[in-house]
Amino acid sequence: MRTLPSIREELNKETVNLVLKKNFKIISPYFYKLTTEWFNGSYKVFNDLNKYLVLIYFVNKDFEFYRRNNINISYDSFYKTKDLEIIKINIMQISKDLNIPKESVRRKIISLQEEGIITKVGKKVTINRLAYNSVQPVVNLHNVSSLLSAFTKVLKKDKLKKRYLDTEEVSKLVKLNFSFCWYQYYKFLFALAYRWQSYFGDLELFLIMNTIVFNTNSNITSKLNELDSYIEKWRSEVRTKNIVGINAMSISDITGIPRPTVVRKLKHLVKSKFIEMDKKKLFYLKLSEKNYKELVKRQEETLLSISDFITRTFNQINLN
Repeated sequence: MRTLPSIREELNKETVNLVLKKNFKIISPYFYKLTTEWFNGSYKVFNDLNKYLVLIYFVNKDFEFYRRNNINISYDSFYKTKDLEIIKINIMQISKDLNIPKESVRRKIISLQEEGIITKVGKKVTINRLAYNSVQPVVNLHNVSSLLSAFTKVLKKDKLKKRYLDTEEVSKLVKLNFSFCWYQYYKFLFALAYRWQSYFGDLELFLIMNTIVFNTNSNITSKLNELDSYIEKWRSEVRTKNIVGINAMSISDITGIPRPTVVRKLKHLVKSKFIEMDKKKLFYLKLSEKNYKELVKRQEETLLSISDFITRTFNQINLN
């Protein structure tokens, strides 16, 4: 007989958020790898991130249905079928939820229908996953599992949990609880896209900026002392350290955005005082005080979002 889970095993969002801030230098490489690779990979499916967001919005409605009715679908079961039945298309609601103009949403849906990805027969609407590059999310699953595994290591270090879960263990648990976990994952990604689309007015700018931040974070190698506000030290490092930049061609290769578009948007980011270019034509973070304060505010909002994702997902795989 399975032992009943202990109430003490449950995490709450406030604790998770505090742990993330205290240990941000440890968690940040996993976080930025997760978001950068998902957004860049998603852009490359159609060379249009908003179109892909509209598509997975429909997919997440299936996950929402499963969750609402306490149905758990495993990873293997979910990917056995090539078609997904979706709800009636509501352009106004999609526009509101994704912060994409209504007419733009309409065009994306028409394009998906013309490509045979979304089909409508009578009142039945389905997604044909074989009609586009829909493979099992091996990389995304690994990145999610790595992030959650790193978080359990931090919990153990801070004596909040007794056991560390390695990436493979987490991956197996996420696969068993796939529909619940991926619903939370997409919810987090939608909130992130909404937030940065509102700020930049253009998700391609966000992709480029996020790639530069990821490069900056990857190049921070100095060790930090234990601090009550670890994330403040991380932010100080990002702003003050001389970090090797990244060139336009590399950004284009990583994001999939055409180089001329990358160059044009980099010029905009330089003019708007988000980044600077050195003599080798490498781009690095150089934030004005105003931009820094705005980005810190949105980073705090993002930390709350990822805290919610970690809390709900961890409790699901740890308590069930």
